[in-house]
Amino acid sequence: MDREKVIVIDFGGQYNQLVARRIRECNVYCEIYSYKTDIEKIKEMQPKGIILTGGPNSCYEADSPTYSRELFELGIPVLGLCYGAQLMMFLLGGKVEKAPVREYGKTEVFVDTSSQLFSDVERETICWMSHFDYISKVAPGFDICAHTVDCPIAAAQNPTKGLYAIQFHPEVLHTKEGMKMLYNFVRNICGCSGDWKMDSFVENAILSIRKKVGTGKVLCALSGGVDSSVAAVLLSKAVGKQLTCVFVDHGLLRKNEGDEVEAVFGPDGPYQLNFIRVNAKDRYYKKLAGVTEPEKKRKIIGEEFIRVFEEEAEKIGAVDYLIQGTIYPDVVESGLGGESAVIKSHHNVGGLPDCVNFKEIIEPLRDLFKDEVRKAGLELGIPEHLVFRQPFPGPGLGIRIIGEVTEEKVRIVQDADAIYREEIAKAGLDKMIGQYFAALTNMRSVGVMGDERTYDYAVALRAVNTVDFMTAEAVGISFDVLQTVMSRIINEVKGVNRVLYDLTSKPPGTIEFE
Repeated sequence: MDREKVIVIDFGGQYNQLVARRIRECNVYCEIYSYKTDIEKIKEMQPKGIILTGGPNSCYEADSPTYSRELFELGIPVLGLCYGAQLMMFLLGGKVEKAPVREYGKTEVFVDTSSQLFSDVERETICWMSHFDYISKVAPGFDICAHTVDCPIAAAQNPTKGLYAIQFHPEVLHTKEGMKMLYNFVRNICGCSGDWKMDSFVENAILSIRKKVGTGKVLCALSGGVDSSVAAVLLSKAVGKQLTCVFVDHGLLRKNEGDEVEAVFGPDGPYQLNFIRVNAKDRYYKKLAGVTEPEKKRKIIGEEFIRVFEEEAEKIGAVDYLIQGTIYPDVVESGLGGESAVIKSHHNVGGLPDCVNFKEIIEPLRDLFKDEVRKAGLELGIPEHLVFRQPFPGPGLGIRIIGEVTEEKVRIVQDADAIYREEIAKAGLDKMIGQYFAALTNMRSVGVMGDERTYDYAVALRAVNTVDFMTAEAVGISFDVLQTVMSRIINEVKGVNRVLYDLTSKPPGTIEFE
């Protein structure tokens, strides 16, 4: 697609995806690239602006991530954040060293509002700091445009060359006016028009898919989740009856979910798609027997996922393309989009086998964050109750069961999760919580039920709120609701004698357990 773009160069910072997400909130398309990306590739992309992320290193050390000084001579505006700011100063002749006082957390910052970067920002504002090093001397041609009590150079600028360096993190919500700063950079300094909108994405995606596929046959990997559902409807609008949706019931779905998916997307559903349901429960359980390591489980589920589709394609005959609902966080977390470490291999990204018997795998949502996928779904006319349904990972309950997956464990977590979701809905909390589910731990403990000793599993309940699924905070569900859920699970779900509540945020945890 021919569109204006801002790129994020990733130096290993934990907020890299969040930076890109915030830029898209300014209606500007943004992608993440590793600092190892060759500068010639950067030139070919012709970005309207460049943002350098934070990172855990010290830029003055010999083996620290760096970039060519030529980047700052391209005539393209550059914004350095935290490590990115320090690296800019260091490469251009400034000085960076260990800070006499480390700053971490919410910090009062005094900004020069005459700077274009801080236009419409309060002179005294709250920002999120996280640094051991600091800029002790600005590079030639730069002026100081922000400071704190302990950090004399919280921001510096060379507006003539379009270069800006800020020590804090404007992308996190803790920075009170961070969105104003990022908007000022991409819309005012970079001159982006802000034409990245879901209606244009949907229209362009349909035209692009139609052109690519031509008269070919297409298979869509349909799980019934938000991502694959949006991908399926998008493809149906692009190629119509050339599309066949294959729903693999791998026995790792939520309770009754297989029948619910078929009711919506099957031949009697509102979309009247070509729909095939493959009951592969026994096949998956056999493959997963004895496997406990999370990444290995994901890889197995990913490979089996593809093999099922290959088999269905052979039955249909001459299928050219496979469509998947992969989204941008899947790509980055699988280590394919930036410089951050692999967090987890997603079954349809990092879990793909080397040999796939299709002409090409098309991932029309690969560039989108979760909330953007939802917007695209609404633009496609998908009902709100489907677009905003509870997220469910592709590997299903395989990653909500710690340790080995067995049919008994699947039954336990299905029943516990169904009770949890039912009570959340009864309490009127289902529209107020971003994601909630029950998971089965691998812990067994002693209990007493009916005057008899038990030695059963512990179920963990999880509930988080998130905007973009890059960060998340645990939800404080009332104790009365949790007590009701606990009582029902222990009384109604055989094999459970203990219920726990997970308070972990993301980071340091992830939303799913594995």
